[in-house]
Amino acid sequence: MGLAVDWRDTKYRDTFAEELRGLERRRAQDRCTVADLEGVLLHLYQMDGADWVGRGEVQDITMAATIAAYECFIAEWKAAQSP
Repeated sequence: MGLAVDWRDTKYRDTFAEELRGLERRRAQDRCTVADLEGVLLHLYQMDGADWVGRGEVQDITMAATIAAYECFIAEWKAAQSP
């Protein structure tokens, strides 16, 4: 059982970190705004909610980590902008 939990945690952490790196690159290259990322996040929420048939465990973990990374990145960007 411990091994099964470990791969899930590893997948989540790896996906979260990978998404954050990608978002940081996009921001550094001035290719996006907070509004752009909020639009992507809205789309991710819709995709997550449209899982009627079932993606499977790996894709569920990937989606959860991706959404969390966007939420975190957007919140930190907004916090850095406020005085």
